[in-house]
Formats: sequence, structure tokens, C-alpha cells
Amino acid sequence: MGRDFERTDVADVDATPEQLWAAIATGPGIDSWFMGRNEVEGGTGGVVRGAFGGYRSECGIREWEPLERLVYGTDTAPDGRHIAYEFLIEGREGGSSVIRCVTSGFLPGDDWEDEFEAMTSGRALFLRTLVEYVTHFAGRVAVPVTAFGPPIPDWTEAWAKLGAALGLPARIAEGDRVRLDLDGRAPVEGVVYVADDQAVGIRTPDAMIRFMRGFRGPVVAAHHVFTPGADGEVEEKIWSDWLARVFD
Repeated sequence: MGRDFERTDVADVDATPEQLWAAIATGPGIDSWFMGRNEVEGGTGGVVRGAFGGYRSECGIREWEPLERLVYGTDTAPDGRHIAYEFLIEGREGGSSVIRCVTSGFLPGDDWEDEFEAMTSGRALFLRTLVEYVTHFAGRVAVPVTAFGPPIPDWTEAWAKLGAALGLPARIAEGDRVRLDLDGRAPVEGVVYVADDQAVGIRTPDAMIRFMRGFRGPVVAAHHVFTPGADGEVEEKIWSDWLARVFD
């Protein structure tokens, strides 16, 4: 079994086409809102490469129209799996834009529904993070931080633990003000920009902090740190320890 799919997400953004193009068509730009570390060899026939934990991806660029359209995707695997991403940018008066993100492809196997649900939630999270990035951090480059916590047997309980660790009396909701306390650092306040059954995203003055429900696995921290001089390895160790303390 398996299923062909296509999903379109649209957002109005208080950013110029130039700012959006820098965010989606350069390695440092993608590092600042997507996940893991990325590099781009631009132009039609080029490549977008990504690394997230032990996962590696390579997508060929099929369409490259600066400031307007970017399409890239994987080759078709022996089991039929393939995925493509299309970004369409439309500039508006006053320096704003509309961005459309179309994700399409084929998911093989009997468990395609679970994978599709995780992918759908993930794409919504990434688009929201892209909007946060170009709205609040345009022109800044983040150090991507990936850290893995323990396996989660009960996600309802896990999200409650996260809320408590952030100073909330109840389940986290969009718009909540939270407080992050890390060992050896001054407390930092932030606002929740997305919260659902799959992920929580928080914006602080110098970071976007994301906690994600790993597909068949642990809680995952996929953060973007804009502090000048931030060390990715140090950040990953700090957040790995924090996840272990909060979710054990």
C-alpha cells in the first residue's frame, strides 16, 4: 500500500521577497528556521543537502527563479518513495509578501498514515517558524541545535512536564509567556508561537526553541540560536542534559 499526497500551506509575511529568498534558498537561511544543518548549490540542476541527527537528505533543484519560485525534491526510491517541495513567493506593496509551500510525493507502506500525519504537522511547524524567522530575525543567522531526549511513553504527560518546566500551571498554549531556566545561565523569557499535539515552538529575543514529538522515538529539541558566538556542540550538550532532566 501507500499514498500519493499533496499539501499546500500559505502565509502572509511581513517580509520582502529578498528576505524570504535568502531564508529558503541559502544554507545559512535554511539553518535558521528548518532543521539540522543545510547547504545549497544554487541554480536549476543544483542540490539542497540536509543533515539532522543521523539522517541525511539530498534533493535536486528542479526550478530556480530567484525571488519567485524554488522547487527541489528527492529521486524516486525503489519502493516508490519520493518527495518534492515547492516555494512560491508573491511580493506585495509595503514590503510584505505571500509565501506558498507545496509538499507532494508518495509514501509507501501500510503505516503511511502515521508518517503523513507527522509530516503534515512538521510542515505546519516549519512554515510557522519560517514566518517567525523573517518577521523577527531577518538578516540574522542561527546556529542550529539538535538534541534528543528520552523515549516518551505518554505524550500527554510529557507535554505537562514541559509546561511545568516552563513555569506554566497547565498545558502549553499558543501565546503563553514562558520562562526558560538553563544551568549556569540567566533565565530567559519567551512567547509560545505554536503549540499542538506534535510540537511546541517558543520565540525568545535571541532564539527559537522547538520541542518536537519524534516519529516513533524520543522528544527532540530542534532549536535556532542567534546569540553571536554560540557554539553548537556546547548548546547541544546543555539541551540534551535539560531534556533528560525534564522528561526522565
